[in-house]
Amino acid sequence: MIRKMEPILRFDVLSLFPKTLEGFIGESIIARGIDNGLIEVNSLDLRRWADGKHRETDDRPFGGGAGMVMKPEPLFSAVEDIAEQSSTVIYMAPDGEKLTTPLCKELAQEKHIVVLSGHYEGVDQRVRDSLVTREISVGDYVLTNGTLSASILIDAVSRHIPGMLGDEDSLKDESFEDQLLAFPQYTRPAEFRGMKVPDVLLSGNHSQISKWRESKRLEKTQRLRPDLLKN
Repeated sequence: MIRKMEPILRFDVLSLFPKTLEGFIGESIIARGIDNGLIEVNSLDLRRWADGKHRETDDRPFGGGAGMVMKPEPLFSAVEDIAEQSSTVIYMAPDGEKLTTPLCKELAQEKHIVVLSGHYEGVDQRVRDSLVTREISVGDYVLTNGTLSASILIDAVSRHIPGMLGDEDSLKDESFEDQLLAFPQYTRPAEFRGMKVPDVLLSGNHSQISKWRESKRLEKTQRLRPDLLKN
């Protein structure tokens, strides 16, 4: 009997809308990573851990205010059921630390990540204080469905797991590597509707091509994201 190898990294995503994630993990690079046993992604319905006839997972906020807040009981029960001592529990929140390439590389070293997908007005603060290892934001905006941000996290982190990408060198010149944005890319045909590919890319001179690409990275970063250069 052939023993199935354990994945390098397992994601368990707790969500009120688990089907949101299912389509995403069934396509492209993430699907191949799952098929190849590199990662495992489980989309779990939080209502499994809710009590009562209606499996309620949210209630009105104390102190008043609009919207609903996710209750602590189902989240505590779920995390305590699936997390291990070495697991990292991440809450996707717009007021968390920013998701960056260095953070993705760090998380790619983990073995098990539990992701809490927030919805409505977020989760009870006691969940954040007692269960959560890290709070992560995918940007300075608010989503109606936290499972979308969980999908972004899974994609961004998984790319840094060895074997996930067909060509590992493709990571080297991507945006945000070395605090620079990516250089422009071209492919065939060499001329399209009067627009020509820069001559240097057709020259075969790899030294000149490398210099051109680096200059374009710097130029683009200065124009679009000068804040990166300050770092």
